[in-house]
Amino acid sequence: MRRIAISVAATSMSVMLAGCGVLNATGSSDDASPGKGDDITVGLLLPEKANTRYEQFDYPIFKTKVESLTDKKGTVEYANAEADADKQASQMQEMIDDRVDVIVLDAVDAHAIAGSVQKAKDAGIPVIAYDRLAEGPIDAYISFDNELVGEVQARSLLESLGEPGITDKIVMMNGASTDPNAKQFKAGALSELKGKVTIAKSYDTKDWKPENAQANMAEAINAIGAGDIKAVYSANDGMAGGIVKALKAAGVTDLPPITGQDADLAAVQRILVGEQYMSVYKSYPDEAENAAEMAVAKVQGKDIQFDALTRERVDSPTTKDIPAQLVPVVALTKDNIEDTVVADSIYDVSDICTAEFAAACEAVKLK
Repeated sequence: MRRIAISVAATSMSVMLAGCGVLNATGSSDDASPGKGDDITVGLLLPEKANTRYEQFDYPIFKTKVESLTDKKGTVEYANAEADADKQASQMQEMIDDRVDVIVLDAVDAHAIAGSVQKAKDAGIPVIAYDRLAEGPIDAYISFDNELVGEVQARSLLESLGEPGITDKIVMMNGASTDPNAKQFKAGALSELKGKVTIAKSYDTKDWKPENAQANMAEAINAIGAGDIKAVYSANDGMAGGIVKALKAAGVTDLPPITGQDADLAAVQRILVGEQYMSVYKSYPDEAENAAEMAVAKVQGKDIQFDALTRERVDSPTTKDIPAQLVPVVALTKDNIEDTVVADSIYDVSDICTAEFAAACEAVKLK
């Protein structure tokens, strides 16, 4: 069993649960705590829409999996907070009032939502933290190895520079300070970058919004000079898009290497044409489907299955020994698009290789 202290830093290790046969574990009624049948309601609270993954992948994949696990008798009550912490608190209260059986929560503000998590606990509703570890009495957590994400991004950035030197200036565009994942991405990246390059400017980007990243990047260009920026660490793809806009607005035609995360379609296309160096691909089907399995097993009292799905342990600032599952990540470059997002049916080749990107697709034999 592995422990990760989320309040400080996660151990940089990828965990492949499926390879151990964990995801096929089942709990019979003989081994289960008293639970409900298939007629259950699962609350799903996602944080925002600026990152296209939530509406495009997480929600529909999660919903389909819950239905398949419950013989289509289970339902998903869904709400998206659109980056508004107060709105999410209201949405969660509504689910508590509706007496859903379990809540799967991706928090806008991990600290601010703690009171709502406690209210759910008081109402007898388990809460599973999804993608971001919320504070409060969480029953379980599923996400990716977030510090490893930052390390993968930073290693890729250093690789893109060939032989980086300490005088090479880079800009760090980190995520929102209210997101505990952003702190871990940043910590992982810094563990690789410190002492190897100069971090000329570093920003914590409010609400992860691309337009805020664009404004930050414009400020960095004015302060450093566009020609002196050797690379840009961007914590996700949405912000990478804003960074590209700022650089182009400053007249930069030969863009420096830019990292990302989430494998957004626009980012995959930017990678193809050389406007973005890489992204971190995280298997949303694995995360969403395993979260659905955890939620259903929790409600139905299938203790063996739930324990098999949550063999890790994490600590938040408020809660210790939270059962957890960490899903592996992959560095996505133009060389492995077919083996990642296409192979996992995230995108069809036709989605990626539109007329504008046909030549770039041909160059990497993406057909």
